[in-house]
Amino acid sequence: MTAISKLPPISHIESPTTGEKVQPSRKSEGSSFSQVLENAVGQSEGLAFSSHARARLLERQIQLTPGQIDRLNRGVGQAAQKGAKDSLVLLDNLALLVNIRNRVVVTAMDDARTRENVFTQIDSTVIV
Repeated sequence: MTAISKLPPISHIESPTTGEKVQPSRKSEGSSFSQVLENAVGQSEGLAFSSHARARLLERQIQLTPGQIDRLNRGVGQAAQKGAKDSLVLLDNLALLVNIRNRVVVTAMDDARTRENVFTQIDSTVIV
């Protein structure tokens, strides 16, 4: 599991459904894991995480670094250029199912949960 370093403050988060810019809520200086995750997701440059994916990231204590999010964005962009619709993105020891057309991460699994799993309804795999 990789650690998230303290992320710089962000000025807004773009809503994946409406595209509106929303001010992130700020709480105390000490950041909880969910606050750090929200900040990282907000910096994903057009890549959204479904509520299911967010829950799985929290539940499975999967922490994405800004570098991983950047690689994920690049991988999704490459898949889109090739005409992919739904992809399995393999990122380090993570497997993420991504709807490429909508640029939405649908779910996330760590290495332990990807074993003995069958991935269906995907048309491509991206290794980043």
